[in-house]
Amino acid sequence: MKKLYLIVILVLAVVTSLYAYQRFYKIKSMPIASQSVPKPNIDSIDRWLQAQQRAGKFNGAVLIAKNHKPLLMKGYGYTDYSRKQKITPQSSFRLASVSKNFTAAAIMLLKEKGLIDYDKSLTTYFTDFPYPNVTVRHLLNHTSGIPDLYMHLANKHSDQVGEILSTKEVVQLMTKFPNKRKSKTPLKRFRYSNTGYVLLAGIVEQVTGKSFEAFMQKELFEPLNMKNTRVWNLFSKSKTFPNKTTGFYQKDNQYYPHITSFLDGVAGDGAVFSSLEDFLIWDKFWYNNSLVSQENLQEAFKPVALKKRKVSQYGFGWVLGDEGRISHTGSWLGARNYIIRDTKTKTCIVVLDNSTNIHYSGEIANTIEEIILKD
Repeated sequence: MKKLYLIVILVLAVVTSLYAYQRFYKIKSMPIASQSVPKPNIDSIDRWLQAQQRAGKFNGAVLIAKNHKPLLMKGYGYTDYSRKQKITPQSSFRLASVSKNFTAAAIMLLKEKGLIDYDKSLTTYFTDFPYPNVTVRHLLNHTSGIPDLYMHLANKHSDQVGEILSTKEVVQLMTKFPNKRKSKTPLKRFRYSNTGYVLLAGIVEQVTGKSFEAFMQKELFEPLNMKNTRVWNLFSKSKTFPNKTTGFYQKDNQYYPHITSFLDGVAGDGAVFSSLEDFLIWDKFWYNNSLVSQENLQEAFKPVALKKRKVSQYGFGWVLGDEGRISHTGSWLGARNYIIRDTKTKTCIVVLDNSTNIHYSGEIANTIEEIILKD
């Protein structure tokens, strides 16, 4: 029974990963409600978002900021399936794959402290790791060639891990069961990999001797005064925390919570929660901060030269678009999230949704971006 359950979870994970990757790029426009935005100003966007929430097409929070100051920072809907508590700018959402730019920042902090080298082999950090040509940098920009197999291996070898999968166990599975058939050549192509980012969290734990959660709290979130941001999974000591939202879905006019699974003990590919207020701080971090040098910071935004003269537009936890557009998406357990940063105008747009809003949240993010940047 456990095996069947894990197969279902694996299929859902693959689907959501593909969905998140597809959402990196512009989506064809689609009408999402009868109300259109009458003109490009914040009040009309606010009214339009309220209409989407009333129509059941959005339940979440939106930040529109320019020069690190909020033009709109507001919740629309409820924190969980009970629909009793309203979302606020302090509400903390599961970020899913938007967590990857936080994981990248953790690795950059280790580089700043002289504890890792981007271009060292993973065997420097994991004894007997079976992919000696792969470096930390390859994991960061999804060019390692290591198959994205951690969920499959956890399912296939469930007798060798605990009731909840841990980051350390992912490293052990990837070491013990190397894949001999699929490509393992670094820089051959860009291939989005949750496994790679779990391995990065494993490096943090291996090098520091701390859990990924503890390291992030002490070295990143507390120094930046991000009060509603944290790593949380099934290994966290607290079962919940203040301002936490929970993913939910609707069926037959009833609302139900998404239930965490065997896979929700890992971190790195996800597991960060954050709020609109803290995203103001996070956007500013990537321009300039006291924790990571400017030279090191710029490493995150370099395109990657692949083999056969190809180029990948994924840096360290960020999709690199045209004309200074930097973005990421996330999808897991009801979360449908978008962060879009226009570095030329210093505009930041964050759309967070916890209601399994697979059909509309991307359109909402795209619509806001088009209105704001055109204006």
